[in-house]
This record gives sequence, structure tokens and C-alpha cells, in this order.
Amino acid sequence: MNFLWPQFLWLLLLTPLLVLLYVWLLRRRKKTALRYASLSIVREAMGVRQGLKRHVPPLLFLLALCALIVAAARPMAVISLPSQQETIILAMDVSGSMRATDVQPNRLVAAQNAAKAFIADLPRHVRVGIVAFAGTAQVVQPATLSREDLVVAIDKFQLQRATAIGSAIVVSLAELFPDAGIDVGAMTYGRERPRGQSLDKLDKDIAAKGEVKEFTPVAPGSYDSAAIILLTDGQRTTGVDTLEAAKMAADRGVRVYTVGIGTVDGETIGFEGWSMRVRLDEETLKAVATRTQAEYFYAGSAENLRKVYQTLSSRLTVEKKETEISALLALAGALLALVSAGLSLAWFNRVL
Repeated sequence: MNFLWPQFLWLLLLTPLLVLLYVWLLRRRKKTALRYASLSIVREAMGVRQGLKRHVPPLLFLLALCALIVAAARPMAVISLPSQQETIILAMDVSGSMRATDVQPNRLVAAQNAAKAFIADLPRHVRVGIVAFAGTAQVVQPATLSREDLVVAIDKFQLQRATAIGSAIVVSLAELFPDAGIDVGAMTYGRERPRGQSLDKLDKDIAAKGEVKEFTPVAPGSYDSAAIILLTDGQRTTGVDTLEAAKMAADRGVRVYTVGIGTVDGETIGFEGWSMRVRLDEETLKAVATRTQAEYFYAGSAENLRKVYQTLSSRLTVEKKETEISALLALAGALLALVSAGLSLAWFNRVL
């Protein structure tokens, strides 16, 4: 536990003085009390328990005072709290390689089932959006609280060719920051973006034309209101460079959790007369997670994929963070003071 104003803790040294003052007042009262002949009879009637009862209210008041002094020092403690991440974007790979059956019944169905289970476990106040990507990336379901709409969007996935992982991250950021003017088309290779030009350079050029708001980069992982979960089974074959897109997310403080599905060594699959070899690019996915202060998870089977999503759900809804607990201690001190006064009135018809 840390304290923002530790100098107030010196006031705790007054508590022993208060105890000594209380003992001195008791002795003084005892010496000045009148001696009645029947005093011994009264004491026997009261008993030891009644004698100790009179010390309970002062003890509670002393504890209340200590709690209030500690609260004034503004203590900080690391406790588990509900996360402030209220929007999650699921970016899911729908490229042709997702039809591979190394994850039963196949990669796509396993990913769909795990994603739906993940959504069902999230608190109802968390908004979820879905981005599907193959050769291009698009928002198939804007961020919403409706779990039914999300399930329908996931069930409508259709497989396509190519894999644009970086574009999926950019589209997810555009969904999270709709007023930032993120132009996905201008950030892909084509007429509007010369090959080899970085996203940073493009952002500055567009901002200079007044087409997008300039922003100041923040610390990676510092944006606590949203997160992106990226699930893919292959390597980028088109679209925005994956690591450049990861840097774009990091500059905006958004964490990108990556989930790899399939085999690291690769597998050859065939479809409608053509075949291709697909391999999981773990190195890039780990780099994306590291750059954005998130984590990478490997899901080699349907069961592992479900466990990964359960882990993500837990980490996205509960987190340990340093929090000031002055209010809790102040409340405890106030309650102790009230109990002390109440007992004193009930037992002795006076406050302390």
C-alpha cells in the first residue's frame, strides 16, 4: 500500500497519547468519586462484563479516528476491479484457409463457436463489434449491445481469398474512432498510397490537407475504453502491413490481443481446383501483441480456442489496478464513530 499524502500518518502518534489521557481520566474520576457504603454491592451487581462494557465505545471511537487519519493520507492499493474496456472489436479471419480441418470440424466453425461463447460470457454493458477480413476487411456488425445481432453476423461469414491482417486492424480502429477520419482506402496499396509509403507519413499528408484530425500519440495500452481481438490462421498476403497497423493501434493506446489458430508448420488445402499451403505466422502475431501491450494466444484445437476466449473474457472484464481507497476507510471510520456513539447512548445515556 502506498500513500499520496503520507505526512498525515504522523497524526497516528497521537493515538497513544489519547489512550494515556483516557486512563488518566479514569483514575482521576475514581479518586474523586464519592465513597458509599453500598459501593461494593453495586460493583458486585455490575460484574466484570459490565465493567468492560464501558470501554467498548471509547475503543471503537479510537479505531474510527485511526481509520479517518489513514484515509486522510490517501492510501493507494492494488485491487481487482471491473475493467473500463467497454467496447471490443472481434476481427476474424474468413480467408479460404479457414476451411482446413486440422481444428474440428474446421477452423472457421471452431472460431465461430468460440466467438459466440465468448460474447455470451461478456457483461451485458460491453459493446461488441465484428470485423471480417480476407482479401479486404469490413465491418459486418457495428459495435452493439445486442448479442443476437452479433450471433447472426458471425453465422453469416463467407470464405474469401487472401489475408489482409493489417487492414483488419485499421478497419477496427476506424470503428472505434469514427470521428478520427481514418481513411482505410487511402491506407492500402493502390493509387492513393505509393508503395512503400508508411502509414505515419500518409496520416501527416492527409492531416495537412485538412482531411483528418491530427492526433498526438499516446502510450501503448493506455486507452482503457476499448480493445481489439484479432483471430487469424495465416500470413498477411495483401493490404496494409501488419506491423505498421499495429503501430497505428499502439499510437492510439489500443491493445490488440492476437489469437493464432491452425498449425505452425503449415498445411496444404485444396478448394475448387486450386491448392495452397497455409502457415500460421506466430512471430508477427506476437509482435503485434507486444507492440500494443497486449498478449498472444495459440489455439491449436477447438477446445484450446474456447479456453483462449474464456481467458480473454476474464482479462477484459476484471483487472488489477492501483486505486485510491480513501473513501472506503473514511466510510469505515464514520460507521465506527456512529456505532460508538450509539452504544454509548444505549448503555450509559451519554455520548462517550
